[in-house]
Amino acid sequence: MGLSWQQGPLSSGAIGHFLTPEPLPERLLFAERLRRRMRVKFNDTWIADSENVILLHEPGRYPVAYFPLEDIDDQALVASGKVTHHKDLGDTTWYAVHAGDRTTERAAWEFTALPEHATELQGRIAFAWRAMDAFYEEDERILGHAADPYHRIDIRNTSRTLEARLGDTVVARSERPVVLYESGFAPRWYVPRADIDETQLRPVEGQTFCPYKGLCDYYDIGDVHRAAWSYRNAYREVDRISDLVSFEADKVEVYLDGKRLHLEPGQTVVPHGVDRGLDVDEVKAH
Repeated sequence: MGLSWQQGPLSSGAIGHFLTPEPLPERLLFAERLRRRMRVKFNDTWIADSENVILLHEPGRYPVAYFPLEDIDDQALVASGKVTHHKDLGDTTWYAVHAGDRTTERAAWEFTALPEHATELQGRIAFAWRAMDAFYEEDERILGHAADPYHRIDIRNTSRTLEARLGDTVVARSERPVVLYESGFAPRWYVPRADIDETQLRPVEGQTFCPYKGLCDYYDIGDVHRAAWSYRNAYREVDRISDLVSFEADKVEVYLDGKRLHLEPGQTVVPHGVDRGLDVDEVKAH
């Protein structure tokens, strides 16, 4: 997703390429000022509050926020003595994070031997996302990872015909699907439930979480596990797909205007873990 994740232009699996006379380095890191106030809460304490956050986009990773030391609580960081090495940015010094009666080891880090071209990150600290209680922009909790300004979702109506089949059984047939285009992903096609034989969908236990769309439910079809999914209560920004169903083209036969769809690069999604202390009600209300 976005600049460096999935198939973004700085990811290792980018589907596009830069039009340059010389090949670019295999790994390109991109840093920029976030231009949003960002705060970090740990053990019910605000330990960082800054309008001067630097966002680092690194191939294969979600964006990471780096806070200037002067905007972090003096008592929050405890040196651990642990140093590792980052292949692009040099020595990495690790800290425990402390507030009140709670301490979490290796919950923050700082690059302490930066190459000359990366001194923008000098004197800045990043916090492990799931080790913290929550991250906020102003007074609104941010879920999943620091907001990626290069991530975008567009949803379009279409009159094309989409059909999903399992063997000889037609599971869905619609002349009004919607297509969701998401940065770094191949297009996803969603079908209204009125155009689905829901007797073929068997709900399964377990949900996944998308920082941009919300909680996702899954369905077995016949003997095929998790062959379809639905965001029953998608976030308001993408509510046009709420309660619609999409089908995995590598698990059931999916046809668009008679042409069978196949798994494309960018359709295989890396699962995203749920933030610390995040419950279903809070995700739905986000």
